[in-house]
Amino acid sequence: MLDLLLAGLGALLALAFTGALVYLYVQDVTQEKHAVLRNFPLVGHLRYFFERLGEYFRQYFFLGDREEMPFDRATRSWVYRMAKNEGGIIGFGSTYRIHEAGALVFVNAPFPVLEEEQLPTPVVVVGEGYCRTPFAGRSLVNISAMSFGAISRPAVRALSRGAAAAGCWLDTGEGGLSPYHLEGGCDIIFQIGTAKYGVRDEHGELSEVRLRELAANATVRAFEIKLSQGAKPGKGGVLLGNKVTPEIAGIRGIAEGRDSMSPNRHQDIANIDELLDKIEQVREVTGKPVGIKTAIGGDRFMLELTAAVARRGLQAAPDFLTIDGGEGGSGAAPQALADHMALAIDEALPLIVDALLASGLKERIRIIAAGQLVTPARVAWALSAGADFVNTARGFMFSLGCIQALRCHTNNCPTGVTTHDPRLQRGLVVADKATRVASYCRNMNKEVAMIAHSCGLRHARELRREHVRIVQPSGQSVALDALHPYPVRAT
Repeated sequence: MLDLLLAGLGALLALAFTGALVYLYVQDVTQEKHAVLRNFPLVGHLRYFFERLGEYFRQYFFLGDREEMPFDRATRSWVYRMAKNEGGIIGFGSTYRIHEAGALVFVNAPFPVLEEEQLPTPVVVVGEGYCRTPFAGRSLVNISAMSFGAISRPAVRALSRGAAAAGCWLDTGEGGLSPYHLEGGCDIIFQIGTAKYGVRDEHGELSEVRLRELAANATVRAFEIKLSQGAKPGKGGVLLGNKVTPEIAGIRGIAEGRDSMSPNRHQDIANIDELLDKIEQVREVTGKPVGIKTAIGGDRFMLELTAAVARRGLQAAPDFLTIDGGEGGSGAAPQALADHMALAIDEALPLIVDALLASGLKERIRIIAAGQLVTPARVAWALSAGADFVNTARGFMFSLGCIQALRCHTNNCPTGVTTHDPRLQRGLVVADKATRVASYCRNMNKEVAMIAHSCGLRHARELRREHVRIVQPSGQSVALDALHPYPVRAT
């Protein structure tokens, strides 16, 4: 009897399976949207299946350690080791392609600095003499702008705790200040985006009342007016509706479940003078340093900015400039902008620094560099080029456990970093990841200092352009100060 029942059940399942195949076959050959399925019914689905999985399989099975984009396996492994306090030690030589164009080669000193001659990295003060409460930056490496919304609640909590332990700052991104940013007690830079989330009144305009409330919080150290970001210059922030939870909607002051699309620029800032007016307004209201975040497409912006400051006086200058390279971007962005808009940080940073040196503003305006600067070597290059600090978003995302699954905008992040699905967030254990965030930051600062000591310098802030060489297409390297000579200051 049991055998008959099992045989009948098997026949029923086989019939159902066959029916499903017939239905799918008919559907494939009659639909008109996909040529592959119309010509190759049933088996054509394998093409789409493997296409979807291909980008995830390639990083594990097919690509070499130095081939993957946007970050190769060797770079990610370096970050993971620093976050886990496992050290940056390798064996049997490097896989870094030292002969390829763009490779970094630091100039080692014949007599490196002894341990007892080394000095702590000096603190750089932002806004001193121009605002009521200047801000002292303690860490060379800091957490770049990532909004609560773009990243998850446990991710923000871990970043806040880790930043406090390591002594670096955390940029809120344009999504406003959440309780989770404040949880760890770290230094915070509040970003004012084009939609003015977190500092807008009922009409969507900048609220001085809200600015004063934020400035009253001692951990909010500075304000950053975002003009653009490396991922999508010329377009505002994008947070798809599937990530706009009731809590995020409340913090931003927007509708739940609907796409959060920031304007492509500030409606009240249309030129350099209006930008400087806004900087002076925010600085006066808050008493704290105020800077600008922007990607750069050429020298026009800096020529206009330095000329306006010369005309108006040093009090009108931004206290810092956060320069984002065109290769930056931790969130959703149109591919046309992500691929082709704005200069890479390698070109943008020397251009910005040269403009400030030529105009005599380098000591007045601090420079923060961003754009795939996730390793100590890239940070040391940025300092050599003239940056005062470095921001990184994806470096800290890797320290949180990011595996570069390329699903940041889908709400399906498998490691819980960029999703608001509680089931997936469960994988991100805040206490453990906060420790890794702090370790990554500390080890970045430590290894940058190690590079400086090998160059014969007492600390990393002594790095200059003559300390790094860039490999050219010929395979020969050229000193950075020969590629970008220091400008003569205008009189």
